[in-house]
Order: sequence, then C-alpha cells, then structure tokens
Amino acid sequence: MAAPTPASLRDLYVPPSNAWSFIPPALAQDNSSAATNPPVSGPSSSNQWSTRTAPNPLFELSSSLAGDDSGLDIASLAKELLAALLLQYATNAIAQPWEVGKTLLQVQWVPRDTGDILLDGSGAEIIDDEAELSDSSNENDSYFADPTAEKPPKPPRPADEHGYIIRQSVLEEGTQPEYVIPVGSADGTWGMMKRLAGFRAEGWLALWKGLLTTAVHNALTSALQPLVYSVLQSVFSPFSPSLSSLGSTSVLLPVASQVLTGFILSPLDLIRTRLIVQSSVPRHRTYSGPLDALRQILAQEGGVRGIYLHPHLLIPTLLDCTLHALVPLTLPGLVAAQVGLGAHISPETHPVQWNIAELLGGIAGSLVLLPFETVRRRLQVQTRGSARPLKACVEIRPAPYNGMVDAFWHILTEERSDLPLKPHRRRRRRSEGAKGKARESGAAHREDDGAEESESWLRHSGIGQLYRGLGMRVGASVLVFVLALVGSPEDSNGGWAEL
Repeated sequence: MAAPTPASLRDLYVPPSNAWSFIPPALAQDNSSAATNPPVSGPSSSNQWSTRTAPNPLFELSSSLAGDDSGLDIASLAKELLAALLLQYATNAIAQPWEVGKTLLQVQWVPRDTGDILLDGSGAEIIDDEAELSDSSNENDSYFADPTAEKPPKPPRPADEHGYIIRQSVLEEGTQPEYVIPVGSADGTWGMMKRLAGFRAEGWLALWKGLLTTAVHNALTSALQPLVYSVLQSVFSPFSPSLSSLGSTSVLLPVASQVLTGFILSPLDLIRTRLIVQSSVPRHRTYSGPLDALRQILAQEGGVRGIYLHPHLLIPTLLDCTLHALVPLTLPGLVAAQVGLGAHISPETHPVQWNIAELLGGIAGSLVLLPFETVRRRLQVQTRGSARPLKACVEIRPAPYNGMVDAFWHILTEERSDLPLKPHRRRRRRSEGAKGKARESGAAHREDDGAEESESWLRHSGIGQLYRGLGMRVGASVLVFVLALVGSPEDSNGGWAEL
C-alpha cells in the first residue's frame, strides 16, 4: 500500500549552510543517519573540507599524481623530465657557437709588434731589405762585381736547443704550428665562427666544443641558485629583520646566492673554457673530455684547493659572478632614472619603459662586464703546477699573467686592436729610371701611410681586446628587447640572455 502523501512540503525544507565544515565525510554521514528527518539529497552550496588532498604536480613537472593506492606516476614524471632536459640542451646547442667564437676571441693574444710580413705586388712574401728598396741603392755595383766570387752566406736564423727555428713573428706561416688559427684573421664573433669552421684542423663540429659541460653547468646553476637563496633567506632573516624588506631582499640575497652558486660551480666553468680553447687535433689535444679534464686538473694543479682557492681563479670568479649578478639588478633602474623614463617604474606598471631601461642597462652592463670576463678567461687558460701548457687552437700569450692587474696592464700595453690584421703590401721597384712606377709606388706608400695614421690609435692600444664579443652582447640585448615587446615577459629571454 502506498505511503500517505504529506499535506505540505514546508516541514521537509532545510536551509543550506554557508559555513565551512571541517568534519570528514565519514563522520558527516554517521551524524546524518542518526537524524530523524534526513534531508533530501541534492545540490548543496555548503563548502565541505575534504581530508583528501587535491592532485598537485610535483615541482610543476608532472601533470597529475595517481591515487593514494597506486602512488606516483613514474612514467609521466620521467617524460616531463626528459622533455625539459632536451629543451634546455637544444637551447644551449643553439647558443654554443656564439659562445665558442666569443671565448676564442677573448683569449687570443694579438701582440702589438707582430713583425709585419711584407708582400710584393703578386702577394709573394719578400724580405724588408732597406738597401734593395731604397732610392740610394747603386745598381752599378752588381755590374762590376766578380761573378766567380762567392757571395757571403746569409746569417742562419736563430734556433732553439732542439734545432727548431725560433719564431720571429706570429704572422710567419713557416714557423706557425699546424693547429693554431692565424692571429688576427677574425675581427668579430661571427668572423671567428667562420674562421674556426673553415680551418683544416678544426672544422664546423668545433663550434660545439664544450657543449655538454655548458649544458650541465647551466642546468646545475638553474637548480642550485634557488636552493642557495632559500637557505640564505632562512639563515639570515631571523638575525637581520632588515633583510625581509623589499629593497634589501631584491639585491643582497639574490647577489649572494648567485655568487655562492658561481663559486661552487667554478670548476665546471674552468673545464668548459679549456675544452673550448684546446686544439681539436687528436695528437695535440690535452683533454679527451670533461671527466678527463677534471681528473688532470685535480692531479696536476693542486687538487680541490687549487681548483677553488688559487688566487688566479678565486678572485676573478668572485668579481665576475658579483658583477654578473649585481649589474642586471641595479643598472636598469639607474639608467631609467638618468634618461627620464622614471625613477619608480616596474615591469607590471610600465612594461614598455622597463624593457627600454633593460635594453640600455644591458648595453651599459656589457661595457662593465666584458673586461673582467676577458681577464678571467685568460687566467683560466693558464696551467699551473706540473701541468703542461695548453695547446690552444688560437694564439695565446707565451708568458703567463701574474694576476688580474698584471693581465689588464699587459693587454692594454702590449696588444693591438686593429683586427683583422692585414699584411703590409709594398711593391718591389725594378729600376731607378722607371719614373712612372716610382710615382705609382709613392702614391701607394702615401695611401698606406694615411691608412696607418688613421688606425694608429687602434694599433697602439689594446683596449679593443678587452671588449671582444661586445657586438654579440648588444645584439642579444636587442633580441631580448624585441621578444619582450612581441611576446610574454616570461618567455622573452629564454636562452638568449646567456649570450
């Protein structure tokens, strides 16, 4: 028999509750079952607190986590990790040729007194004999000379203890090692890249020397720097409440974390530089790979203490890492205040003005960073202890530098900046009576003298050697600026800011 229909539904209505309920679902069901008139099941606007945690990606790498019974989805996590590693490796592979070209330009030694090789009109190498090229030379002496008389032998060229001829100039092709790129043959990063790819002892694969070490170094830097920052923040914040303020935290702790990270990973940077600079010829190669380089450096150059605390490595590392961390944080704001963009702009409130300030700050920062980076690279190339000198694919200074100040001084005083070097062409004059040729030769000499006078300040100054790679850095800053204007701020500098 059917149940009697109630006269009114007013008694069955239960108003919804808007308060938070922290009772687990199981207890809520037990309490509801004990009630006399249970409410009708249906949609409710009450907010219930659940004891089950929501699916949350692990380090934002996995799309979801499996249930409590099955545990972590290892396959999905492995795919995400592999995709992230491949993406970072591909980014480093794109930027590595420019990094190789810039590093080789920075360590290349271009002495001021190169002993210019004289060329005749046909391009053949001749000897700069003043008696032969001078107008006062008397051709009648050879007419009345005795043909049977023996000519005095030319003095032998100086040789070392092994009998090898000593190089008189870095431009001499006869005494130049087969694995060394001719000095001064490239004036920029792109020129060095083309010269390296076309050199018979290197080839185009040499543009990716040190790629694995670079990728590992960048990956460890990205993973270690936030961890070091968190540790420093947890350690120093309780003792110094001022570090919790916005102004102090945005400068002090990030700079300290980046400097400490750079110091910890400085052996990888040393290995990367030497792998890039060393020759690719198997019989002249010093290191077969990054692990072999680490083993030899630890065994021959003072162990862990030498690789971290040697003054020629420690001081340049601390200065270079400090400037690389401090300049991007301070220069954009200073430049914005000086050029009238505003003293209190930020990426959120003034995105265009902030991008312009970052572009100008990046260019100004390159002028500050490149000299210290160049000196650090040259000191990294020098071997220490019982290690043999590195056989580099470019010309490096035979005598080692004695610290940063000594390196700055010798670069400025003994090197030249007028790259690429061009051999001085001089025409051999055949006869004194050839007035037309003499006038032509005199005009050519005047043109050469005018060119030398116009380039004298570059030839007699090594300031340009401290700024090798400046054009590449400026181009990278412009590229980051364009990407920031047309794309999202998060993806604007991925990979290109490392240049």
